[in-house]
Amino acid sequence: MLTDTEFIAAADAVLVTIGEALDRALADSEVDVDWSLNDGILEIECEDGSKLIVNRHVPNRELWVAARSGGFHFRARNGKWCDTRSGAELGASLVGLFSSQAGLSVALPHLSAP
Repeated sequence: MLTDTEFIAAADAVLVTIGEALDRALADSEVDVDWSLNDGILEIECEDGSKLIVNRHVPNRELWVAARSGGFHFRARNGKWCDTRSGAELGASLVGLFSSQAGLSVALPHLSAP
């Protein structure tokens, strides 16, 4: 089992990677999306005022996603962040959410899990 420090470092690296991918997507887009990353919480404000939130949840060693379509929990499994219910990978889920909720096409690299 990961220590808190190890989990936080791994989760924060994923959040930074997502933020960098958002910056690249926004540089080539007319979509008005703002995002911020503070203390393990990545908040994306969409053009319509809705929000997507990705945050680390240390007690469960999970990354949580809140979107207009619902809430999702992702746990490290075999080097991937997988939805605890559907098994979907975090990156693929976020690409779909960014497209449907924010109207933004984001190319995410593999989001490694410990």
